[in-house]
Amino acid sequence: MATLFFIAIVLVVYLYDYSNSSKNRSNRSSYFNNSSATEKQKVLKGKQELEQKQPKERQAELTELFEKVLTKRKQELDQKQRKERQARLEKVLKGKQELEQRQLKEQQAELEFKNKFTIYANNYLTRDVTAFYHADYHSGGNWRIDGTIENMIWTIKNDVSPFPYRLPRTKQRLEHLLLTDLPKIRNKTNFNNLTVCVVPRSKAENHYRKDQLLFREIISLVVDVLPDFSNGTKYIIRHTNTRTTHLDRNGQGGDGNLPYPGITKNTCTILTEIQGKDILLIDDLYTKSVNIDEDAIQALLDNGANSVTFYSIGKTVLRN
Repeated sequence: MATLFFIAIVLVVYLYDYSNSSKNRSNRSSYFNNSSATEKQKVLKGKQELEQKQPKERQAELTELFEKVLTKRKQELDQKQRKERQARLEKVLKGKQELEQRQLKEQQAELEFKNKFTIYANNYLTRDVTAFYHADYHSGGNWRIDGTIENMIWTIKNDVSPFPYRLPRTKQRLEHLLLTDLPKIRNKTNFNNLTVCVVPRSKAENHYRKDQLLFREIISLVVDVLPDFSNGTKYIIRHTNTRTTHLDRNGQGGDGNLPYPGITKNTCTILTEIQGKDILLIDDLYTKSVNIDEDAIQALLDNGANSVTFYSIGKTVLRN
């Protein structure tokens, strides 16, 4: 009986220990299970954070790459635009230079006086003289044709066949012609200043009406408005009649002598103001072999002119 009781006690103790051991194992299993879940959550959270972080990093990398590409494209575009602007600027500058060169050539062409010739020394003139003229003068019936040089010269003389109705228009034409030609001549001579004198008409001053002295009057008006010119249009005044050469062949030359060496000094008063001056001597018409202009040039030189350049509106074309 005692033995059975002892066995019963041992069995109870065993069962109690087994029960406690099972609980402990269950608790340990639960602990480990809970610990594993926590770690798993941590791992999952870390994975999620990593996954969230990686897109951000990739986005940042993509953004940085995009900005680099954009900056490079912008630099390339800026460089291209600068090149295009530079090319346009160079094109504009080239066009401007070409225009300026063309304008300069045109200005130089305008300043060139093509109708230039030399009056050579002869019995009336001791040295060669540079001379200019506006246009050829053809003898014959051209003086009747309005608008020709021949008609202009005959109209301005206004003596044998007066042209009062033509005078205003002819005066304007002559003024324009002189305003154009005289600066070109000064440019060709390279003188700083030219004193303009006029070859006097063949008869004494008091022989003519006022409207027959328009040639000198118009020259005087033009010279007064041009820079680098001085007015000497009355520095040579005829006091004694000479023969009118362009009418003498028709027997209408009047009294006085035909040209001879020294006729200008003998029949004109030449003012001392010409001394030391560079003279531009103007006549309406130059005809070689008549020698009126050659003698007038020599008279100016003999009276102290520093130099004499000659200019005429027309230059007679000699017939063969």
